[in-house]
Parts: sequence; C-alpha cells; structure tokens
Amino acid sequence: MEKALVVPFAVFIGLLALELVPLTARVDARYVVYPLQTLVCAGLLWRYWRFYQFNGIKNIGFTVGIGVLVFVLWIAPQVFLGVASRVAGFNPNVLAEAPLLYWGNLAMRFLRLVVVVPLIEELFWRGFLLRYLIGSPVDKIPFGKFTWWSFLLVSVGFMLEHQGADYAAALVTGALYNWVAYRTKSQGSCVLAHAVTNLLLGIYIMVSGQWGFW
Repeated sequence: MEKALVVPFAVFIGLLALELVPLTARVDARYVVYPLQTLVCAGLLWRYWRFYQFNGIKNIGFTVGIGVLVFVLWIAPQVFLGVASRVAGFNPNVLAEAPLLYWGNLAMRFLRLVVVVPLIEELFWRGFLLRYLIGSPVDKIPFGKFTWWSFLLVSVGFMLEHQGADYAAALVTGALYNWVAYRTKSQGSCVLAHAVTNLLLGIYIMVSGQWGFW
C-alpha cells in the first residue's frame, strides 16, 4: 500500500526535471512535459487504484469551503495587496495557430491541475506522510490521526514543494488540507478540497492571464 501512495508522487516530481530540457526558441519544455506528466501519472494512479481507500466524501460544505478559502489565499497578493501580476508561465495562446495542439495541451493542463495533482498530492501528503510520521505501516494508522510533529512537517513539506513566491500561501494551504483530514477522516474529502481550489485557480488563470499560477 505504501508504494501505491508514494510512487505516483515520486514520478510526478521526477518528471518536473524534464522542464530543464530545451526544445525550441518558441515552445519550451513545459508544453511537452506537462501533458507527458499528466498521462504517465494518471496511468500510475490507475495501476494502483485498488490500493486506495478514499472513505467517501464527508462534510461536503466544510470541505468545499476550505477549497474556496485556499483559492482566495493564493490569489490574495495580486487581488487585494497590489502585488505584481504573474504573467510569466505556461501561456496556451502560444499554440493558438494550431487548434488541436492548443485544446489538447489545455485539456491536459486542466486534467493535471484538477484531477491528477489533487489525487497524487493528497495520497502522498495526507494519505502517506501524515501517517508515516506517526508510525508504520501506514495502513495501521487511522487516516486523520493528529500529532503536532506530523502536522508541522507535512505543512512545511507541502510548502517546499511549491515556488518560493507561493511559500506563505502553500504553508497555510498545507495546514488547512491537514485540517480537512483531521475533521473528516476522509481521503476523498481531502482530494475534493484540493480539486476545488485548483479548478477555481485554473479558471482564474484563464480569465486573468496570470500564467505564473500554473
């Protein structure tokens, strides 16, 4: 079971290194790496699906509310505090002259953002590490069991996974998603909260053109 929780996340992080591989002057590696990352990691989730225990979705109002709150936290610097817009990043309009590539790449980006990332990250951070820091094997540790040590380390680890500009928001986000785990005792609720955040963020990115949030 522990392998099923860790391997998709490890491969996900490993594939990010391919962003450093140059392609052409017009299209950088992110336009290829992210669809590849989406497909490979989705395949791994499918491979290990029988090992996952989501325990349904509980406290839907609370769960969705946390997802919305986290979204607001991420965009707050630009919307409320006057921080410069983050326009540097994955801009799908680069592929506008090739509709198939444009829509295909955008679909992969949203599939990654709303489905693959919430599953992979919640299975690892809340499903595996939050319990592994308490004891092993993790399937003997009840999902959502609280200790200060695991709460703090997972919150900080989740922060370090993200860009430096997002550290403050990511630290609070890690703590809030941990709270979902503690309150609902449901892996499915953690995934839903994360998916709500990312869906709203994806819509915001497309509307505002702040591609740096990808």
